[in-house]
Amino acid sequence: MFLTSLLARNPGLAAAAAELHRTGAIPPDTYVMDLDAIEANAALLAAEAERLGLTLWFVVKQFGRNPELIKAIARHIPKFAAIDPPEARVLHAAGAEAGNLGHLVQIPHRQLPGMLAWRPETVTVFDLANARAVSEAARELGFVQDVLIRLEGAPGAVYPGQEGGVPLDALDAFAAEAERLDGVRIAGVTAFPCVLCDPEDGTPRATPNFEIALKGREVLAARGHTALKLSAPSATSMASLPLLASLGATHGEPGHALTGTTPLHATDPGQPETPAYVYVTEVAHTLADGRPAVYGGGFYPRAGIKQALLPRTGTRLAVLDAPAENIDYYRLLEASDAVRVGDTALLAFRTQIFVTRSNVAVVAGISTGRPRLTGLYDALGRPQTEATA
Repeated sequence: MFLTSLLARNPGLAAAAAELHRTGAIPPDTYVMDLDAIEANAALLAAEAERLGLTLWFVVKQFGRNPELIKAIARHIPKFAAIDPPEARVLHAAGAEAGNLGHLVQIPHRQLPGMLAWRPETVTVFDLANARAVSEAARELGFVQDVLIRLEGAPGAVYPGQEGGVPLDALDAFAAEAERLDGVRIAGVTAFPCVLCDPEDGTPRATPNFEIALKGREVLAARGHTALKLSAPSATSMASLPLLASLGATHGEPGHALTGTTPLHATDPGQPETPAYVYVTEVAHTLADGRPAVYGGGFYPRAGIKQALLPRTGTRLAVLDAPAENIDYYRLLEASDAVRVGDTALLAFRTQIFVTRSNVAVVAGISTGRPRLTGLYDALGRPQTEATA
């Protein structure tokens, strides 16, 4: 999906990744992350958001909750939106500030006291039971917690497994109940996804959920709430920030833009963000019909994988489709007699590293031509303490 763009925009990353694998510094099934490029992307996004009067909360699930990358991004975008409590803990431990907790996954009630003690800017609540739990925990801690109301998405505009939220036609009644809680203050609304990239050309476009969020904010304003936030997550990038500002959002939540891997980056290599990761694996064996099998572990089902580059020969081979319901022990390439067992293979595709079993290698110095491996981690941001190569 991103291989052509990566080779055109960041060939140094591809070269560094191939060399790390060739020398045994990293094993197959490793995502190599360009620390310099990710920090530069964060700086670009922060400057553009400031110019447009927007606030950003960054998201890290796509690159494996990595502490080195978190610290680099937080130098430019200080606050995060955490998709779930384990991610929030990694972000907090790395020194980033809590912008929005409960973003996609509600905070378990027993974990609220510890996480609210961080004094997050906002907490997203999906229903009254969670609003009451946040209120009680905040009251016991001695403060009032700002909450964002997650609005129920439009039919067909919500991903399976992410259902929930307050229906727009029930928001007035919900707000009336929430206003009686002395430990929370209604601070705004959110929905998900609010922006998606057009599948044909990658252009960011508002979804029906964005309109629901705007109407929800109007309902709250009519009840006398002021300075209301509207966070409009998904596909937040340099290309979509002007859209967010023009439609009335106050907050964006960049994730894939930090690594230059939104769908728009696959169709338009001229986007400002630099592609900042590559997947490294190797040829494990060859089938009798000549098709090479590469080691798996990181093949995200929605990746849109097209090709693999074998640096030893410069050969680019098609990556064959595989059913998402099977474990990716291997992935097959098109048949070729130019392949040897042990060959490095580089791929670039859309991923969510936190749901893989991959390694994450962080490399600094690519932008200056002096790449060096600064750390090797698992898919949840934990340092690898034993050699994996």
